[in-house]
Amino acid sequence: MDVSEETGEDEGTTSPQRRRGELRIYLGAAPGVGKTFAMLGEARRRLDRGTDVVAALVETHGRKKTAELLDGLEVLPRRHASHRGHEFEELDVDAVLARAPEVAVVDELAHTNVPGSRNEKRWQDVEELLVAGIDVLSTVNVQHLQSLNDVVERITGVAQQETIPDEVVRRAEQLELVDITPEALRRRLAHGNIYGAERIDAALGNYFRPGNLTALRELALLWVADQVDVALQRYRAEQQITDTWEARERVVVSITGGRESETLIRRGSRIATRAGAELQVVHVLRGDGLTGLGPAALGKYRKLAEEVGATFHTVVGDDVPSALLDFARGVNATQLVIGTSSRTRLARLFDEGIGAAVVRDSGPIDVHIVTHSRAGGRLRAKLSASPLTPSRRVVGWALAVLVPALATFIGVLLRQSLDFSTNVVDYFLATVVVALVGGLGPALLASVFSALLLNFFFTEPYFTFTVDAQRNVVTLIAMVLVGVLVALVVDRAARRAAQAARARTEAALLASYARTVLTHAAPLERLLEKVQENFALSSVALLEKRGGAWKRVAKVGTDPCGDPDEADVDIAVTSEVHLTLRGRALPAADRRVLEAAAGQALLALRQQRMASKTAVAERKAEATELRTALLSAVGHDLRTPLTSIKAAIGSLRAPDLEFSQEDTDELLATIEESADRLAGLVDNLLDSSRLATGAVRPHLRPVGYDEVLYHALSTVDGSKAVVICVDERLPAVLADPGLLERVIANVVDNALRHGRAEQPVSVRGSVHADQVELRVVDHGRGLKKGMAESAFAPFQRLGDRDATPGVGLGLSVAKGFTEAMGGSIRAEDTPGGGLTVVISLPVQHSSNSVEPIR
Repeated sequence: MDVSEETGEDEGTTSPQRRRGELRIYLGAAPGVGKTFAMLGEARRRLDRGTDVVAALVETHGRKKTAELLDGLEVLPRRHASHRGHEFEELDVDAVLARAPEVAVVDELAHTNVPGSRNEKRWQDVEELLVAGIDVLSTVNVQHLQSLNDVVERITGVAQQETIPDEVVRRAEQLELVDITPEALRRRLAHGNIYGAERIDAALGNYFRPGNLTALRELALLWVADQVDVALQRYRAEQQITDTWEARERVVVSITGGRESETLIRRGSRIATRAGAELQVVHVLRGDGLTGLGPAALGKYRKLAEEVGATFHTVVGDDVPSALLDFARGVNATQLVIGTSSRTRLARLFDEGIGAAVVRDSGPIDVHIVTHSRAGGRLRAKLSASPLTPSRRVVGWALAVLVPALATFIGVLLRQSLDFSTNVVDYFLATVVVALVGGLGPALLASVFSALLLNFFFTEPYFTFTVDAQRNVVTLIAMVLVGVLVALVVDRAARRAAQAARARTEAALLASYARTVLTHAAPLERLLEKVQENFALSSVALLEKRGGAWKRVAKVGTDPCGDPDEADVDIAVTSEVHLTLRGRALPAADRRVLEAAAGQALLALRQQRMASKTAVAERKAEATELRTALLSAVGHDLRTPLTSIKAAIGSLRAPDLEFSQEDTDELLATIEESADRLAGLVDNLLDSSRLATGAVRPHLRPVGYDEVLYHALSTVDGSKAVVICVDERLPAVLADPGLLERVIANVVDNALRHGRAEQPVSVRGSVHADQVELRVVDHGRGLKKGMAESAFAPFQRLGDRDATPGVGLGLSVAKGFTEAMGGSIRAEDTPGGGLTVVISLPVQHSSNSVEPIR
């Protein structure tokens, strides 16, 4: 069919360009936060304003309040599709295009269509609607974003099969984050507002854990914040705004590629961390391409930038200050970090330098000028004292005289066969040899001495210090320069080698000292032994001032110091603690390591004293706690059943009392019940003792929760009120049946004691990863925030403030037995109030294992 016939337009006319529809996305931090509810609320608002709105596809998931929002909205029929014998409903794109509403509501943008559909993904269907000029309201969860899919899987342990490219969401004209707190979302889930009852427990224990929801919430907030920032940058570019808007702190670090670059990056990182700012590192490459970072240095600083959480950029510009400020303004930076100039004062008279120009033109951008070891001029460092050994310098001074003299002797002896250029080469060689051996000073002497000898013996007029030819003057100057340059290279190499060797030695010593303090059983004495050994000392002592007199708190070696004034080397750690060394005087360069060792010695001393005090305090506290708890148990929980037994027996034996058979049975039941309670208390006390002495040896074998659950409940009073929801198809776990019975019985008994009588305790089973979880849920008053771990401590009874019977050992014993079987037990808040205790044991894997029920 011809296009003109299809559109109803003449071939000679040009149709106006069709308006593209706008996409509004409701981004949810997690399932169930209310994306669809918010989307339908917007649809109804637009409908009330007179906009033509249709519900093209909305998934209510059986949620009543969400379905109510569809009342009054036109709902388009869905397209039916079959796949592998199953029927599916999908978005009918053709029906929406034919209806041509102003706004279409399309839920679950990341959905994957049934194979055989015209588009693989629903967002591709929506793209067709947008091209047709239809505005679309849609929803996406943060776990479906392609860039975050692997992160979400690591957090939740659940792989998301349906993903959507981030760019599709970024292109939306409007993006609204829908979010609620993890606690509110878990309550919504527990009340059945998200999933059916059969999926609630597994969801609460797996995907909807509080930590998972908090992490997902942070991911969503950060992703949306980045999109807001992108939108701001786009607006500034469109409006050609170059002024800095301090909507968000951004720190830019400028590096030159010199040795100070690492210092600048790390300082910038600390500034950005304190300010909660985004960090960017930039290197300005000159437009001529003659200077700049090499590939190795570029990779080094790029890696360092990534390690501190920064992005690395390279910009080109002939005027470095202007290029740097243009970049900073372009990224809306608020702070700029540069290094202080390494130019000499003389050089600054002719050129103010990059730092001064940046400060002058920075405007509202704060500029941090960071000092570094290269500041203040390079020449001073070049002319610093030579790092060569004294013997090598002595040999160099001797060679500075002897080698030029030898070259002169050879030249005079062979004057007839050697020409002037050969003599020049001999003196150059002499100067280089002296520079390599002796460094800068001897090289200067050798070059000047060689120049004088060359001038006197081999330059016309001979045997005078007059120079006639200009080329001879250049030769003499070159000789001096060669000597200086070679000597500078030798000095630098020797200095760096010495510094590197010393740094390696110091680092090794400091690491050894730190390792000793952290890992050795007697760290202080061993640390002093290492100091004595490393510095070849006769004795090392740590002195502490007590009551005006010095006391040795630790010592090694012979004849240790008793007073700092007696020491060959005295390192004051504090005014009251000194590290004293005897044996020989040490150079000042060693004091840095010794000061670090002294600090480690003080740390070891404090650690040793703290450990001793802590051990004593712990023993006293444990003894006091155990004594108090046992006295309380004996005084109340053990005495109560004994009193009941004694009273009942006394009544039965009273000669003056006659009881009916019914009364007699009641008294006997009281005796039996009290005896059972007494036996249970004694069992828990004995079990606690066995756990404390390590006498529990579980015999593990495959066992199903359903096998031991009913046996365990039969030993618990009031277990008839317990609701059991444990599927017999759950995988078997590795456990000791007897111990597992005791664990379940103790946990259920605890739930019955502290739960509400009007709401039954429920026991539910589910599978998560390689663990099978049994959840015992009550609806009592629960625990205060932060008390979950202490609930499993011995003799804990909800803070010992209630009047329920028991010595508070039930959960403690349950925890000990569960961990002995290789499992774990934890306490969680029951949504809506109460306590949920989760018993988790590993799945028993076998070739004929049953498919887990989730």
